[in-house]
Amino acid sequence: MSMQQCVHRDYTITADVVEHPGIPTPWAGGCHITTPDGRTTKRIPLPIQHAFLAELESAQRSSIAHGKWLVDQSLDQGNTLF
Repeated sequence: MSMQQCVHRDYTITADVVEHPGIPTPWAGGCHITTPDGRTTKRIPLPIQHAFLAELESAQRSSIAHGKWLVDQSLDQGNTLF
């Protein structure tokens, strides 16, 4: 499985998708966020209503998008990542 990663506002977001074989939507989305000073969050899952997806690529894209949103919330609204 390839790892999808991007840099958003100097934060590195890495998709961390877990496979759960045998169910119709086997891909559980999540991400890790690395701050500019090198600290990395533990795995942050997608919200439960969007956590499981049918395709790996969709799960990775959703995980990256969620990470970007979390970074924006942290920088713009003062929400904590840790």
